[in-house]
Amino acid sequence: MSKKIYLFSTTPYLDTIHINSLNTRFFTPNIDFSKYDYLIISSKQVAKALEQYDIKAYIDKPALCVSEQTAKSFEVLGGEVLERGEGYSDTFIKLITKYPKEAKWLYLRAKETASDFVNQIRELDYFIDEAIVYETSCSQEILDVQIENDAVLIFTSPSSVKCFLQTHQLSEQNSLVTIGKTTAKALPNGMKYKTASLQSIESCVELARKLADLK
Repeated sequence: MSKKIYLFSTTPYLDTIHINSLNTRFFTPNIDFSKYDYLIISSKQVAKALEQYDIKAYIDKPALCVSEQTAKSFEVLGGEVLERGEGYSDTFIKLITKYPKEAKWLYLRAKETASDFVNQIRELDYFIDEAIVYETSCSQEILDVQIENDAVLIFTSPSSVKCFLQTHQLSEQNSLVTIGKTTAKALPNGMKYKTASLQSIESCVELARKLADLK
């Protein structure tokens, strides 16, 4: 009999027990998009936050997107994707440094982030502003969920790990799947885990299904 698969994310997926890990609150700071050449979009929540603004203000600004899924969320709005990252924010450094230092970047982000790439890119004399357009908090659902000891757990963000650990402990019997390196770093030291081959929920679930069927 296959093990149960728990997916801790804001998006459900077929054949998993979906646990909405985060509540999201959006902000609308005053932004003069005309000052910038490019946007930096770090999550699908940023794309949702942009829906609060007049589309004409930002839609002509190409964007660096942290992953394929984030890129798709921006394209749904009608935006142009400049490049796609590898699923974690530190890859923005490699992408930004391919462009002239005269370019002006606007990083749209959450209130709390796991990456320090902005300071690193500024030290290289690149221009980058930041705007906080949303914040997340742990959902009651993830705090209260009851997990079977031998289940497969999929974590899709560092926040989902941190929220789960507020009220739970990870068992060595659990099989852990993370969507990327940054999420894996949020796990307790010494915990064994596997990382999806692609930075997507689909890839995570594919890996989790294989682990769930192991005898």
